[in-house]
Amino acid sequence: MSSSTKHPHVITCKAAVAWGAGEALVMEEVDVSPPQPMEIRIKVVCTSLCRSDVTAWESQAQIPIFPRIFGHEASGIVESVGQGVTEFEEGDHVLTLFTGECMKCKQCTSGKSNICQVLGLERRGVMHSDQKTRFSVKGKPIYHYCAVSSFSEYTVVHSGCAVKVSSIAPLDKLCLLSCGVAAGLGAAWKVADISEGSTVVIFGLGTVGLAVAQGAKLRGASRIIGVDTNPEKSEKAKAFGITDFVNPNDLHEPTQQVIKRITDGGADYSFECIGDTGMITTALQSCCDGWGLTVTLGVPKVKPDVTAHYALFLTGRTLKGCLFGGWKPKSDLPLLVDMYLREEIQIDEFITHNMPFEDINKAFDLMREGKCLRCVIHMPK
Repeated sequence: MSSSTKHPHVITCKAAVAWGAGEALVMEEVDVSPPQPMEIRIKVVCTSLCRSDVTAWESQAQIPIFPRIFGHEASGIVESVGQGVTEFEEGDHVLTLFTGECMKCKQCTSGKSNICQVLGLERRGVMHSDQKTRFSVKGKPIYHYCAVSSFSEYTVVHSGCAVKVSSIAPLDKLCLLSCGVAAGLGAAWKVADISEGSTVVIFGLGTVGLAVAQGAKLRGASRIIGVDTNPEKSEKAKAFGITDFVNPNDLHEPTQQVIKRITDGGADYSFECIGDTGMITTALQSCCDGWGLTVTLGVPKVKPDVTAHYALFLTGRTLKGCLFGGWKPKSDLPLLVDMYLREEIQIDEFITHNMPFEDINKAFDLMREGKCLRCVIHMPK
């Protein structure tokens, strides 16, 4: 299934296709088009399942687009390159990027943002360049997800939506950096800029929340409080830096009151990692007056509007949102890869399951049931 970089052709391979909202994925023979100008075709090595894949698959937070190939947190090897691509060549090891970096637009050159105007989050299920798809089944177009679609043995992405990584880094671990783990670390370091000795509260102890905890721990936070309704997460969270565990189901008063009491007036930083806009208000109320900062990372499943009493802001609290932890994906991700290779950050510990591609529906079940952090799906070699 390989092709010449100079004359790439259509590849037929296996992909897990979602034909409808919430329906089990179906292994199909799909045709994957050659990369067009400024695109690359990647042989996917490993891909991990992210909560946002499940949310979009269930179509709870956005307009349903089907049939579709989900997946965006992935690692792979460049199989062929399109016209005009100079930064990649066949055989390069890469991470896919659900939000790209053109390095030329106003946002990319500002130094203030990672929200690329050209290669930002793609929501319509097509490629950035020509608004078409690169997948088909018996001539029927199959839509993309976040312009990545890694639940396929091969995929095509814009060259600005991939980043070259060291060939010595394990691709079966590294895939986690293309979304969840990097997002949490960035929220702690780039967005909140957590200071030594501070107090932190994290709502939601999935992969992103625990990555925030790891970032806070490495910054020297004195107390890191994790809030989650799953009691099984209490012990595991300690390995990532959580010092106190709070289960709202065990409380006889509002969560924010408990947090304010045990932090002497509120935490310095709070992070909403669930995707519940109501919880954003709770996170704001858990922060201290004067300088309390709340960062929201979750993707809402329902009710996207945020409501909060103006007094929370009048007294000095701040609410910030972030995408991908504020990292400029192509510029910054190699730094995180280097940190991992130097054993300065944890990645392996987030992987609770490894599965072959044909068991991908089991991974969805585990994620929906809250029984995994990250399930790494291994493609056939």
